[in-house]
Amino acid sequence: MGSQEVLGQAARLASSGLLLQVLFRVITFVLNAFILRFLSKEIVGVVNVRLTLLYSTTTFLAREAFRRACLSGSTQRDWSQTLNLLWLTVPLGVFWSLFLGWVWLQLLEVPDPDVVPHYGTGVVLFGLSAVVELLGEPFWVLAQAHMFVKLKVIAESLSVILRSILTAFLVLWLPLWGLYIFSLAQLFYTSVLVLCYVIYFTKLLSSPESTKQHTLPVSRITDLLPDFTRNRDFVNWKEAKLTWSFFKQSFLKQILTEGERYVMTFLNVLNFGDQGVYDIVNNLGSLVARLIFQPIEESFYIFFAKVLEREKDATLQRQEDFAVAAMVLESLLKLALLAGLTITVFGFAYSQLALDIYGGAMLSSGSGPVLLRTYCLYVLLLAINGVTECFTFAAMSKEEVDRYNFTMLALSSSFLVLSYLLTRWCGSVGFILANCFNMGIRITQSLCFIYRYYQESPHRPLAGLHLSPVLLGAFALSGGITGVSEVFLCCDQGWPARLAHITVGAICLGLTLGTAFLTEAKLIHFLRTQFGVSKVADKMT
Repeated sequence: MGSQEVLGQAARLASSGLLLQVLFRVITFVLNAFILRFLSKEIVGVVNVRLTLLYSTTTFLAREAFRRACLSGSTQRDWSQTLNLLWLTVPLGVFWSLFLGWVWLQLLEVPDPDVVPHYGTGVVLFGLSAVVELLGEPFWVLAQAHMFVKLKVIAESLSVILRSILTAFLVLWLPLWGLYIFSLAQLFYTSVLVLCYVIYFTKLLSSPESTKQHTLPVSRITDLLPDFTRNRDFVNWKEAKLTWSFFKQSFLKQILTEGERYVMTFLNVLNFGDQGVYDIVNNLGSLVARLIFQPIEESFYIFFAKVLEREKDATLQRQEDFAVAAMVLESLLKLALLAGLTITVFGFAYSQLALDIYGGAMLSSGSGPVLLRTYCLYVLLLAINGVTECFTFAAMSKEEVDRYNFTMLALSSSFLVLSYLLTRWCGSVGFILANCFNMGIRITQSLCFIYRYYQESPHRPLAGLHLSPVLLGAFALSGGITGVSEVFLCCDQGWPARLAHITVGAICLGLTLGTAFLTEAKLIHFLRTQFGVSKVADKMT
């Protein structure tokens, strides 16, 4: 498969993911805004911080390294060994679930049962839901490796929507159930998610006329189960060693990704109510990152991993693939920078209004607006880091991954200390400032790798981080105008003034995007040729 074909598939996967996720996220957004009005801040804090951290830590430690290792390289491999390796995530998940469940029950502060009832049951069911989700890991990796458009997005989005509907129903009709509601909804979510993959592959493999069926390395659904009958090794030891390298890295990355939740959980720097407000703002602020940046990062990590050979030096790569990777990286960096700047500039003036619409006075008063404004700056760094790391992790050799782990270790330690100190000094906004510092260091590490990787070639993908002075001026002017508009029109002067404030922002946004369209012709051409073509191809399949 040529690099252009792989690029087209990656763009197709990303664009389809964007459209479907926007649709499903809008529905989930409305449901969550409805649910929020019936909950206390304390329950939100326990569910969204404490219990969700248990679930995310278990799944991340059990599967992230396996995903990275098994998606690296070509799809031409002994898939029986790869699937056997992936099934090891289940016993690993059981171990982490039991160990972390004991920590959550015995070593951490237990919420007041009168305020947050049924905490123990919540810990057990959230741990069980993590193990249930790991049962679908072989299906997920097989789907990602063969770029099955829409399956991942539809499965995850459908599961989230059904979970939100069940939660809303239980909150309205059985409010005294407390954490039973969210624990059952979480278990329902992971069960539906796994069933979506199982049903899809069962139908696909039982349909001989399907064109996709012939591209798969398995012919029956039972081929996806562990194979103990082979005479060869149970797993590919090269993949297993790469998995171990990624596991050490993923452990550190989890601390960096969820660092503020670990500080909240283990050091008690915020009460459960403040944790709830912070988490709501954090989820709202990261909504665009999950909608736009995550599908792009996941899809183009697969692209870079397929067109670049991990253990080969840059000078030994196929030059056509090498050049295409540079062009794609430059365009993705430009896209991430423009999207992140747009969110930062316009988010500053519209944070208070967004929080007031989403959660009412509980969010729009107090520290909520300051948190969201600071988070908008963090989104800019998230956007750039997502692109740089997806290339870096796809191009690094095993030895480079191991060396990078030492840097991550130092960064993890400094991040946790900085989070604690900044939170003591300036409250919950300190978590976001520490995340900005952490993300800035990670971006610097990745940029240094990319610079060295292309140093001996004529390609300069880091040029994607340069914007024209005219476009920068348009961003600065829009930020000033919308900032003045917020002072005079938002947010306690009624809906006519709010609508006027929104109109001012829409006009400034339109002028800024128009300037980008005129000044960034290379990026526009990339979007038209790749994502435009992907839409046509998507309609044909």
